[in-house]
Amino acid sequence: MSAHAQSGRRAALVTGAASGIGAAITARLAKDDIDVLAVDLKPTTDGPGIPFSADLTTREGNRACVDAALERFGRLDIIVPNAGFQHVSPIADFPEDRWDALLAILLTSPFLLAKYGWPALVESGAGRIVVIASAHALAASPFKAGYVSAKHGTIGLVRTLALEGAAVGITASALCPAYVRTPLVEAQIAAQAAAHGISEDEVLEQVMLAPQAVKRLVEPEEVAEMTAFLVGPYGGAVTGVAVPMDMGWTAR
Repeated sequence: MSAHAQSGRRAALVTGAASGIGAAITARLAKDDIDVLAVDLKPTTDGPGIPFSADLTTREGNRACVDAALERFGRLDIIVPNAGFQHVSPIADFPEDRWDALLAILLTSPFLLAKYGWPALVESGAGRIVVIASAHALAASPFKAGYVSAKHGTIGLVRTLALEGAAVGITASALCPAYVRTPLVEAQIAAQAAAHGISEDEVLEQVMLAPQAVKRLVEPEEVAEMTAFLVGPYGGAVTGVAVPMDMGWTAR
């Protein structure tokens, strides 16, 4: 058993950890004395997590993440699949390779991480899986067929993981924030402007924030705090559910 495992410190694997939500989650978990393997295609050495590079569109990349966490920490208690990207295009023009890549990173990767990490989560006795989904796991928007479909799929995945994990101490849930202030969202503004033929300011007002009751972006730290709660001592009763952080989007 490694020194980490002997110390009793919990260990987490967070994907998409180089910036945005993933970076905020990594920093927040570290504050709770949780060791974090910070996974990204291009990881950064800044921040409290241990950087690890992996291509999460492949089985080998996902397995390597779990293996690296176990090698470095001797245990794995928490998995937070967060990595993703967006592609905005009308359905008739939606590139098939983008569809494949979106499903690979947003849906298949969380499945593979759960599959490969399952024995360690069972051994933990209090394994936690928190998939960072989206309000688009609960509602659809035009021009985002791949993203919306994959995010809807994560809800079915966490429900299944929760049912299978109940007898062995594993919980699974999905966080569903509205638009978060991240580089991904900032890139979407320009893409949506092109798709809708309007200005970027109009995209934010008329497209992105239009379905929300509260007209502001979610901050990455807000998502990180909710993640910390779900993996913490009082989050064990939350499993098999989608937790909205959607600014009232789906209240209509």
